[in-house]
Amino acid sequence: MMNYKLILASKSPRRQELLKGLGVEFEIRTKEIEEVFPPALFKEEIPLYLSNLKAKAFEKDLKENELVITSDTIVWNENKQLGKPKSRAEAIEMLQNLSGKKHEVITAVTLMTKTKTHSFYETTKVFFKELSQEEIECYINNYQPFDKAGSYGIQEWIGFVGIPKIEGDYFNVVGLPLFRLNEELGKF
Repeated sequence: MMNYKLILASKSPRRQELLKGLGVEFEIRTKEIEEVFPPALFKEEIPLYLSNLKAKAFEKDLKENELVITSDTIVWNENKQLGKPKSRAEAIEMLQNLSGKKHEVITAVTLMTKTKTHSFYETTKVFFKELSQEEIECYINNYQPFDKAGSYGIQEWIGFVGIPKIEGDYFNVVGLPLFRLNEELGKF
């Protein structure tokens, strides 16, 4: 890892904070990418595709000693992907659909240098209690989760009162699977 200058290609303050937690120095560089994927992709194929797409945008710009980290997170519920809500009504609908059920959060990460690309993904199962309409609306009104896949952030109020358990990496649900990322960076 020390052989490379790390670049995090993410505007997400959550991902930036998580990577800081690993104690590594990095620079933030972003590019505007249209996050569109082929409709035939299923489950983990979606974030893997998008993470690779984001990395490829840096292909020509990377210097010999630079390693870019890109990632994408999706919420997978009832055999379909839940993205970021486009409206308050869509956010309410997403949380109603997650209420009382188990779903999966899948984050894919791509590590790329000038000569090498490696991608991996991590899956965490998240269990929501049955949420009341009042809880859903209170959360949306106070936390505005429009920049979050599935319309929620586990690190916010809804996670404290609405998620009794998870199976897997908590940080994966926040947006970056830190344990696995640290392992993969060590191997890289």
